[in-house]
Amino acid sequence: MQQIFNFVIRNKTFLLFLLLLSIALTLTIQSHSYHKSKFINSANVLTGGVYGTMNSVDQYFNLKTENDILAEENRILREQLLNSSVVKDSSFIDTTYQKSKYRVTTAEVYKNSYSLTNNYLTLNKGKNDGVKQDFGVITSNGIIGIIDNTSKNYSRTLSILNHKSQINAQLKSSNHIGSLTWNGKSPVFVQLEDVSQFAPIKEGDTIVTGGESSIFPKGIGIGTIDSFKTDISGDTYTIEVRLFNDMTNVGTVYILENLDSNEINSLENKSDE
Repeated sequence: MQQIFNFVIRNKTFLLFLLLLSIALTLTIQSHSYHKSKFINSANVLTGGVYGTMNSVDQYFNLKTENDILAEENRILREQLLNSSVVKDSSFIDTTYQKSKYRVTTAEVYKNSYSLTNNYLTLNKGKNDGVKQDFGVITSNGIIGIIDNTSKNYSRTLSILNHKSQINAQLKSSNHIGSLTWNGKSPVFVQLEDVSQFAPIKEGDTIVTGGESSIFPKGIGIGTIDSFKTDISGDTYTIEVRLFNDMTNVGTVYILENLDSNEINSLENKSDE
């Protein structure tokens, strides 16, 4: 307290000047409409800047909430797209294939490996969320892998960057199919094997899912042809496919449940007996 008194006494002249200046400015602003309007405008600019900064900070801390909302909206749209019987055009899925019905669940990636021989992703959805083995996993860009194990609240996805992974795929421009595998060399490329030598192939063509399984519908994006070569037999091609997805940076994914899978699998098992 004594320090405050000492400060006032030492600076009494300057403090008196500030007081008188404040009084003079107040009287000037109050008595002249021009000065008053200028003061109000300046105050609005200052407070507007402060509120704008505060709003930007608030939006930054609410980004996760906004992302969750967008992810849910995307989930709804993708489910509608997969189940729609009449869709004019889509780069996400072949609109001519509408036999199966799908349920879509949004999930976040908790863990992702991409530099091992057999890579997996851990997702934050499990049995309690209705997730089961053999559900497909995709992003907005294309396929990620297939659920191979689940717990109550989590699930493990067999990545397409896995030696065990084999997914039916085809050329988007034709019905020529092959088996999508991974040679373990790069997280950017996968290989499409056993494609007929009669298939019209050129670099840049799009590769999509073939739809000959109960996991993925036909037409989900995989990547583009980077290069290709004829196999030793001369009857088939092996195609180097550049993935649409950056498998080193996967965040939000969508889990696909084929609601007809039990019926399809039951029918196929009976035919094998």
